[in-house]
Amino acid sequence: MAKRVTGPEIEKLIQLLAKVPGLGPRSARRAALHLIKKKDQLLGPLGHAMREAYDKVKICSCCGNVDTIAPCTVCTDVARDQSVIIVVEDVSDLWALERAGAMNAAYHVLGGTLSPLDGIGPDDLNIKGLIDRVAKGGVREIIIAVNATVEGQTTAHYITDHLTGLDIKTTRLAHGVPVGGELDYLDEGTLSAALRARTTI
Repeated sequence: MAKRVTGPEIEKLIQLLAKVPGLGPRSARRAALHLIKKKDQLLGPLGHAMREAYDKVKICSCCGNVDTIAPCTVCTDVARDQSVIIVVEDVSDLWALERAGAMNAAYHVLGGTLSPLDGIGPDDLNIKGLIDRVAKGGVREIIIAVNATVEGQTTAHYITDHLTGLDIKTTRLAHGVPVGGELDYLDEGTLSAALRARTTI
């Protein structure tokens, strides 16, 4: 059995860091040691920032984004085209699309995907909130930007079915060959999707 080499406070810091996605026990130890070595420059300010985030972060009641104001910065941005809503699985997907800067639209965060095997049904996601937003009017297009997984496809079909009759355009992200991708390295599912989604040049 390994002997303890640090106090319980440091052990707790390591254990909490290890729960962060992308950090295992070894990476958590390295991160904790780096924070401790840079105690004044990093650990103190990080602790303060985390306390502020804990106190101030809210979930937007309109779209499901995280922010320190509600409605969030995205929903209150008057320069955005609020008639187009991009539906994403998680906040990380919203942030990724914003980094790409491809569209200046509104968003709706579902909070996951339908997964009967994991006990996640429509009531566990923010699907009703989306339907209510569309039903209020003013929305002309819904872009479903969920992952190309079985659960993502199931969720997309469920949403599309429930938007039928609301007189709006429903589109999906294109699936297929990524920019810079080589056909020889792609799986059969990606190649099939690319052929089905082919465009005129």
